[in-house]
Amino acid sequence: PGRAVPLAHVEVGGRGDRPPLVLLHGLFGSHGNFQTVAKALVRRGSGKVLTLDARNHGGSPHSPLMTYEAMSLDVQHLLTRLGITKCILLGHSMGGKTAMTLALQRPDLVERLISVDISPVSTAPVSEFSAYISAMKSVKIPDGLPRSAARQLADDQLRPVVQLPQLRQFLLTNLVEVEGRYIWRVNLEAISHHLPDIMNFPVFHKPYHGPALFLGGSNSPYISSKDYPEIQRLFPKADVQYITGAGHIVHQDKFQEFITAVLNFLPPP
Repeated sequence: PGRAVPLAHVEVGGRGDRPPLVLLHGLFGSHGNFQTVAKALVRRGSGKVLTLDARNHGGSPHSPLMTYEAMSLDVQHLLTRLGITKCILLGHSMGGKTAMTLALQRPDLVERLISVDISPVSTAPVSEFSAYISAMKSVKIPDGLPRSAARQLADDQLRPVVQLPQLRQFLLTNLVEVEGRYIWRVNLEAISHHLPDIMNFPVFHKPYHGPALFLGGSNSPYISSKDYPEIQRLFPKADVQYITGAGHIVHQDKFQEFITAVLNFLPPP
């Protein structure tokens, strides 16, 4: 499945007697999406928390391959490198599918699993995301522009395709300046090429028998009752909970409720 890439990551030190938590962001995200979550969990008594950048995202290396098997392998390699033999794995959206893949492939490494607003089934229509990627690819920004002007220009160019201001803001976190030129730090080529893989989920036959929490937003369609049989088949110990009033980015929409739900699911000290 190609080679693992060395993932960029940030560690927030927590209690040594509690299992470490590993947080995986979603498509077009980065470890920064979970920084406030990491600090809040540690402040409330969790073990150390690692936030990772997936391949082709944030500060992690680019690779033409972008499958869940490959992304799971990246995380496994990082755990080995850091000497972590068991962790609590939490992933949002694409990161949730990576977390599920890792738990199903290497249950010995995963003490328990939290999937945030995503099921082990195929997700949203690919077309929606293809449109975002095309819009990002076609953004043109002259060199040497101040950062605020560059962002404003990119925002204007994305607006016709990406109507939601929050979503535009989120995509724009990937606009970076390198030697006076503005580029997207996400690997748009690899992502667009593998979009069907990212929207799908690999086939597994052996379930993960550890505790699992599927934590959805009540206003989001991504964990629906028609997914329950497949959740049950692959994760027989799964509990499904919804946070009222949250959309897809549960941890942003209902931060305190999210932190509480995660802490309640962690093993007792």
